[in-house]
Amino acid sequence: MSVSAADAAFVRELVHRRAAILLDQSKDYLIESRLETLARERGLSGIDELVGQARKGDRAIDVKIVEAITTHETSFFRDLHPFDALRTTVLPRLIAARRSGNPITIWSAACSWGQEPYSLAMLMMESFPGLAFKIVATDISEQALSRAREARFTQLEVNRGLPAPMLVKYFDRAGAHWVLQPRIRALVDFRQLNLIEPWSMYPRPDVVFIRNVLIYFDMPTKRLILDRIRSVIMPDGALFLGGAESTLNVADGWDVITANRATYHQVRS
Repeated sequence: MSVSAADAAFVRELVHRRAAILLDQSKDYLIESRLETLARERGLSGIDELVGQARKGDRAIDVKIVEAITTHETSFFRDLHPFDALRTTVLPRLIAARRSGNPITIWSAACSWGQEPYSLAMLMMESFPGLAFKIVATDISEQALSRAREARFTQLEVNRGLPAPMLVKYFDRAGAHWVLQPRIRALVDFRQLNLIEPWSMYPRPDVVFIRNVLIYFDMPTKRLILDRIRSVIMPDGALFLGGAESTLNVADGWDVITANRATYHQVRS
């Protein structure tokens, strides 16, 4: 199956309209590979038939196409340094400031298949036993969220970033897969959320992880999302972005802080 120039252009426009993600023509190979799989799963003759259904206004097909294009691979403890900074610097400061006993809330945005929020849950269990906390994980894709809730990972996936002691401690073997134990799965509240549509976040997060996401958006969308996060995050909270992302020259009202070889952002007081 191959994608025609007209169908690729239609998909690029659809993905931008529904998810604000910019795809140029260099990404047509991605459109082709992702939609080829989707067409096959739906028993269609090819990408042209799939896109034809979307052109007729089939909203369900629109959603499936956007999900296919926007579902991205991730890994446990990705880039590691943000997790170290969270453990050694950010959380001790927030815990000291929350003497009222309110739970610490961490939001993992665009969580994909769940490796990031589950990494956060295991970090909390390892380093802050007994602490009351809540992890909210969101993604635009219900398909990705469904897989995340299953918490079922291949050997290759657990080999990418997950320390062996945590694998033994928190996962059970199930044939060729590893399944996260229910006590860890229960710590994460998965919710569907499209970052470019109206949303609110309750409880207000103390920490936000939205890493390697803003790079896919144009400047006005980046600014919109960062301004919304600034409106919901706790005033002394911490925002972690990807290594190639920053609030500088994008959105006002943020200070940039460096800790443990990682950078995070805090609402300017």
